[in-house]
Amino acid sequence: MGIYSRYVLPKVVQFSCSLKPNMKQREKVVPLAHGRVLEIGIGTGLNLAYYDPNKVIKVWGLDPSPEMTAIAKQAAQSVQFQVQFINGSSESIPLDDDLVDTVLVTYTLCSIQDTELALREMARVLKPGGTLVFCEHGAAPDRGVRRWQDALNPIWKRLGGGCHLNREIPRLIEQGGFKIAELKMMYLPGWRPGTFNYWGTANQG
Repeated sequence: MGIYSRYVLPKVVQFSCSLKPNMKQREKVVPLAHGRVLEIGIGTGLNLAYYDPNKVIKVWGLDPSPEMTAIAKQAAQSVQFQVQFINGSSESIPLDDDLVDTVLVTYTLCSIQDTELALREMARVLKPGGTLVFCEHGAAPDRGVRRWQDALNPIWKRLGGGCHLNREIPRLIEQGGFKIAELKMMYLPGWRPGTFNYWGTANQG
């Protein structure tokens, strides 16, 4: 791992993911989580403050970056539920089948290399009747914006730790074996190629 990935990228991610519009989205979706929760891509722990402590028993926070989870561990000290951090990949989740009530994924599907495998792993660890809660940026519906997303995506991936601007989030979720139960979408304030958001819930297909 290079100097940029170890020292610069975590700060870039922390800044971009903590912008006010993104935090408003977290405020909408994170409280939907309940029971035993697996958070995919916990990063620097920006979601931790939005969990409802009356609904959540435990959170497993999965992330491949020790540098980011080191920051998240500080945030976890102020919450009222147990948080266990796992440094690992979402394509191979080191948890048992049918273990968690909720899988939460926010602004993470954009950077997972094999999204179908990762989503099937999420479905595997979910209990029957469990819920996937998601909030992601992705492909815009407007042709002009989408052209910019497609054109900028190669360099964006290099600077953003593998983040894609133009992923079709609902399609990816369904390809991963889920059936979407609720879906909302809109542009957030800001730079349009990076601010079209999808959020909602899905169940095992």
